[in-house]
Amino acid sequence: MRCPYCGSLDTQVKDSRPTDDHASIRRRRVCPDCGGRFTTFERVQLRELTVVKRSGRRTAFDRDKLQTSIEVALRKRPVAPERIERMVNGIVRQLESSGEGEIQSSAVGELVMEGLKSLDDVAYVRFASVYRNFREARDFEELLGQLGSDEIEPVTKPAPARDDA
Repeated sequence: MRCPYCGSLDTQVKDSRPTDDHASIRRRRVCPDCGGRFTTFERVQLRELTVVKRSGRRTAFDRDKLQTSIEVALRKRPVAPERIERMVNGIVRQLESSGEGEIQSSAVGELVMEGLKSLDDVAYVRFASVYRNFREARDFEELLGQLGSDEIEPVTKPAPARDDA
């Protein structure tokens, strides 16, 4: 593994342990040349995936890009990082086990929407607004209507009535 500080190819593993969900291995490394310490993660990869964009352009699937987009949608939302990691792992597992080497970007987007819908309604709406390219308030209204009014809590709740009069 190349040292991110000096570029040396001779780094050493000092500690290895599984992550909490046992889906990857965390390795602490040290560079004997510069003394730099850093962490790497090793995950199982069943197959190389290529994402076919709407324009027809093909790019290598990037797990980190998927995770970043989900984290952006969930920014400042009360969702534990472990749940986000499980969601990302689940999406990657579904894509890899689909049997297809090439996947449409729309398929990835739909899996993210499905996962966010079960995690957090606000993050779901945030992601959908970008993914579906919302242009006006009516687009939000339609999506919120699909969520179902009984699932959405009001932003402000009325104060309880007082009987001390």
